[in-house]
Amino acid sequence: MAWRVRAAERDDAAALALVASATFLDAFAGVLDGADIIAHCLKHNTPAAFADWIDDPDSAVAVVEAIPGGAPLGYMLLTTPDLPIETGPQDIELKRIYTLSRWHGAGMGPALMNQALDDAANLGKNRILLGVYGGNARARAFYERHGFALVGERRFLVGTTWHDDVIYARAV
Repeated sequence: MAWRVRAAERDDAAALALVASATFLDAFAGVLDGADIIAHCLKHNTPAAFADWIDDPDSAVAVVEAIPGGAPLGYMLLTTPDLPIETGPQDIELKRIYTLSRWHGAGMGPALMNQALDDAANLGKNRILLGVYGGNARARAFYERHGFALVGERRFLVGTTWHDDVIYARAV
């Protein structure tokens, strides 16, 4: 199946909310508590939240979509950092980068990462930060392959349960 990465538009907000919840569930079912996953998705993966990020001139949102048909297969979100480390005006957070696991290995992750780097540069940023679940070895290896280095830790709430995350950074 063919696919493409493109900048998200306001009309994509509902599809992005759906793929955000699907990919979070796909990534963490069997790892995190199911009720916590559902609560997290219902709170954070809303069409309104995605519309706000799409409208925010300091954020960038991209979607990977199937060709033909345009079904969402993954997405990327860059926005203002919300991390417990010192940040500056030249920093941006890679808040989310997910693809459906069925498509892992198809090149979507690297394509989304390249899009994130391009978008960060276009926004005038010089450092990308991100937080990732400390136990997610696959994601951590992906970020390290793309030049990210550990710079800190945080506690991250999913539903009602706190988890230990690590924070990575790399130059744009």
